[in-house]
Amino acid sequence: MRLLVACSIALLIFSCQSKKTETQSNDSTSAKPVKEEGAIINEQSEADSLKGSVRARAFGTIGAAEIKIAYYSPAVRERIIWGGLVPFDKVWVTGAHSATSIEFNQTLIMGDKEVLAGKYAFFTIPGKKDWIIVINKNWRQHLTDSYDSKDDVVRVQVAPEVVTNNQERLRYVIESESGTEGEVTVYWEKLKITLPIRVK
Repeated sequence: MRLLVACSIALLIFSCQSKKTETQSNDSTSAKPVKEEGAIINEQSEADSLKGSVRARAFGTIGAAEIKIAYYSPAVRERIIWGGLVPFDKVWVTGAHSATSIEFNQTLIMGDKEVLAGKYAFFTIPGKKDWIIVINKNWRQHLTDSYDSKDDVVRVQVAPEVVTNNQERLRYVIESESGTEGEVTVYWEKLKITLPIRVK
């Protein structure tokens, strides 16, 4: 009888240990955010099928200003992007699904205008030669369904740059150049668009 009870207890302990090991194994293989140069893309980089658009964030500091960007990151997937998937001369969320949001805790100077600390939508109007970057009050909207130019805080005209390396997924990067100056750069396909920023 004692032998039977001892065997039962041993079997129970072994079963519990096996379940715990399985749980730890599952946890260790779960998807974790990929962090690179101030950007976090919520995807499994090795298993990314490039289908759909994934949630992503970028963050950085310029002097005392903390800047956060939340967006959806679409992939090229062998599509024609400029003048195709993204039409010229139309307001674009510069991402997918919802409006891209940009948030900062200090007054910033974009172009020649001061933009108070807060949360805004980050839109662009792609052009064949020049782009317009738009900072808009209405950050909570689906695509540009509720876009109204009356809510624009500032518009900055910039020239896109051609890069040699293909950026498969759209990516935002916030970079500091000094204690008061920096930039927000958007990379996708073989273009990059840069918004110069100064901290007041």
